[in-house]
Amino acid sequence: MTIHLHADATPGFPALDLRPWETDDIPALIEIYRDPVLRRWTRFPVNDENDAKEWLETQRRGWADRERCGFAVLEAGRPVAHILLKKLVPGEPSAEVGYWTAAEARGRGIAVRALDAVSRWAFTTLNLERLDLLHQVDNLASCRVAQKCGYTLEAVLPPHPPFPNPGHLHTRPASRELHVTAQR
Repeated sequence: MTIHLHADATPGFPALDLRPWETDDIPALIEIYRDPVLRRWTRFPVNDENDAKEWLETQRRGWADRERCGFAVLEAGRPVAHILLKKLVPGEPSAEVGYWTAAEARGRGIAVRALDAVSRWAFTTLNLERLDLLHQVDNLASCRVAQKCGYTLEAVLPPHPPFPNPGHLHTRPASRELHVTAQR
């Protein structure tokens, strides 16, 4: 399954294209993962080309198994973020979303628009009824992204390895149709 999604340009923000990760993205992926802030929030570090190939293979396998759909978020043809729909189980009404944004792309509404595009696709194409979004409580940026995309804080969860801090569980039901506009 190869899916390409699009988030329209908004005043001050260029359009975004979302597509599965490709081998040509390896140099950008390695560069993005040099960011210590990103590394703090992610579970699978990418230190070199071998790590990047393994990470890409995980993404490819997820698509092939239809268990997870990882998208490269492109701005002007260049990867600037990652968004993932995961825990896809046939017949189950819900799944989970996750994302990260490259350092130079933060604060420009990229995560908000990409999350909204993937959420709408999951509800309309995959017929999911609910999406869950989890992040550590001290990841304030993720909390803001969740709220801007109509994900409601449902619970504070206890720490769960490998994450040392409590987490937030946000949810968005399919019935909450929302089209967000990126804001600074």
